Amino acid sequence: MSEENKKNEENKGEVLELEEEIKSENDGIQISNDVIAVIAGVAVSEVQGVAGMAGGFAGGISEVFSGKKNLAKGIKADINEGKAKLDVNIIVEYGSRIPDVAFEIQNRVKKAVENMTGLTVEEVNVHVQGVNTDTAREEKESDEEEQ
Repeated sequence: MSEENKKNEENKGEVLELEEEIKSENDGIQISNDVIAVIAGVAVSEVQGVAGMAGGFAGGISEVFSGKKNLAKGIKADINEGKAKLDVNIIVEYGSRIPDVAFEIQNRVKKAVENMTGLTVEEVNVHVQGVNTDTAREEKESDEEEQ
């Protein structure tokens, strides 16, 4: 019976290891900060009132030379122990209510990142870097032409 007990103990140990693997199946998956930034960038681009993303000088130059739109422009993502913190830098359209735009960005980014990655989003910090006044100028010019 002692041999059977040893085999049973070994089998129990294997079963416990399998259960741990199943419970921690996402632990083996590493998601890059850039991937999180792209997911957030797509979510931000869908929000009404956002004129564009405010990125650094280098990001703008690389976009010009490559011809590709950088979806992660203006977004910084930090992942630590299954929790994500994001900083979003935007330019708001003139006439948009900034608190409403920021709140909508926070909701959409949180929902998109959590649904696609399974990470918990702790923070979505929205930094308004500027206001796009081109639309305000166009409206003013069209009003002047009508009069």
